[in-house]
Amino acid sequence: MAHIGYTMMTEQAGPRDLVGHLVRAEEVGFDFSVTSDHYFPWLRAQGHAPYAWSVLGAAAQATSRIGLMTYVTCPTFRYHPAVVAQKAATMQLLSEGRFRLGLGSGENLNEHVVGGGWPSVDVRHEMLQEAVEIIRGLFAGGHVNHRGTHFDVESARLWDLPDSAPPIGIAVSGERSCQLAGESADLVIATEPKAGLLESFDRHGGTGKPRVGQLPVSYDPDRDTAVKRAHAQFRWFGSGWKVNSELPHPDSFEAATQFVTPDDVAESIPCGDDPDAFMSAVRPYVEAGFTEIALVQIGGESQPAFLDWSEKTLLPGLREEFGRD
Repeated sequence: MAHIGYTMMTEQAGPRDLVGHLVRAEEVGFDFSVTSDHYFPWLRAQGHAPYAWSVLGAAAQATSRIGLMTYVTCPTFRYHPAVVAQKAATMQLLSEGRFRLGLGSGENLNEHVVGGGWPSVDVRHEMLQEAVEIIRGLFAGGHVNHRGTHFDVESARLWDLPDSAPPIGIAVSGERSCQLAGESADLVIATEPKAGLLESFDRHGGTGKPRVGQLPVSYDPDRDTAVKRAHAQFRWFGSGWKVNSELPHPDSFEAATQFVTPDDVAESIPCGDDPDAFMSAVRPYVEAGFTEIALVQIGGESQPAFLDWSEKTLLPGLREEFGRD
């Protein structure tokens, strides 16, 4: 069984459009949603980066069923973990229990803006682990005092707590992050259909917990248009986390992807309107063991057409092929 989700990608649409797209995604039957949390777009062609938490608050009020989730928030640079805990608890209340807090160690692209430098990945993982401890402490209620390696918390308390704390997900890309997720998270997040990541997550305590993947797609009745759009806005995707987490600016991604061709992109991202191509792209996630797959339709202006097609063609096909609870 696989649940199919929709991505509010803040890098490619403004805040009002993002909320409107999610309302329609709920109407057409997507099972859940995820939201990126960026300060910059990956490429200038995407053209947007509104504040994700304001978008989420509006989305919680505009919808009634669909799940909401950050995919992902970095709780260590732009945001102090005590503030992330407050935002997440508030979102859980606004959404009446539909919110999940997805966390990760961040990308230089978004976190450099506060001027704290960009440490090695080992340090970033240490910071994330400490941040999760602080967030869980605040979710538990009472006052939290913390003197840590990376963060201090001075008599903090969340005054508005939901009955059930938001589940915490952690994004993984290698053994250390899988260990952190297995030991500290309620679910695991990944952007590649690698069974080894889930196996490592299970070894460290993740057995039986949800596992959420994400897949970019480019729907258009004209395949050439779909390929061109995917190349213009998403050619960075295939660079991998080790590259994507380090580059500091959209212009850096422009330079790093200057030799990526449209054909290169079309080999890894389903483009056009053939539902079989989309289902073939989802299949590796299901076979790897992902229980939820969030689709990212590339291009803000293309969302209405994609959502209409999803209602009539894509979602019925995916559910027939992969099932749903």
